[in-house]
Amino acid sequence: MSDDVSRETPSVPEVARRVFASDRLALAVRYTELLATEGVLRGLIGPREAPRLWERHVLNSAVLSEAIPDDATVCDIGTGAGLPGLVLAIARPDLRVTLVEPLLRRTTFLEEVVSELDLSHVTVVRGRAEDLHGAKTFDVVTSRAVAPLERLVGWSMPLVAPTGALVAMKGQSVREEIAEAAAFLHTWRCGVPDVFEVGTGVVDPPTTVVRVPWADPARIGWPLARDSARDAKRRQNKRDRRAAK
Repeated sequence: MSDDVSRETPSVPEVARRVFASDRLALAVRYTELLATEGVLRGLIGPREAPRLWERHVLNSAVLSEAIPDDATVCDIGTGAGLPGLVLAIARPDLRVTLVEPLLRRTTFLEEVVSELDLSHVTVVRGRAEDLHGAKTFDVVTSRAVAPLERLVGWSMPLVAPTGALVAMKGQSVREEIAEAAAFLHTWRCGVPDVFEVGTGVVDPPTTVVRVPWADPARIGWPLARDSARDAKRRQNKRDRRAAK
């Protein structure tokens, strides 16, 4: 990354020392500096956001860690400049994080940050969530302000392992989104969405999160999974008929 970017970087708030372990804080500070400099220069973060990166973006993302189980595989779709996935990776070295982003200038930035901070447990994938459908699954699929819940479910749930969940950062309208997506959630055999807050007493306001699991891990509901299962059953039936002849 260029060293000649001269911009004011935000000071480190005291609460950051509560959110990040002492051996991870320096990484979070450096990432925030890069967001405020290279991130602004490359158009990944708006100039007006630079002074409030900690409060509105980094800490807001970091507290999502409360909703992520230990040693989980995490996929952050539409990660942009790495929010929340890269922040989670900085805060939680036990996680294996995949950052999915279609735009080259963003993935280039992410790869540079991952390299500079030596985050060996992070993988950057240039592409869309749909590109991974049927190829990979994760314990947690997360996102931040990517899309309304119905569309988000369509992109995210095919990546969710049978016992995993979509865990997305959402705004105050999340319950309305759940109501609007009710038929879609039922068709896809999703479990009942759970809305809760993380970071209470740490960030103000707390971060609102929606968690959507599969209703039955043995009956994954997204169309490709059902079609694949039917195709596999047909192939097995053909083999059984041939063997019986």
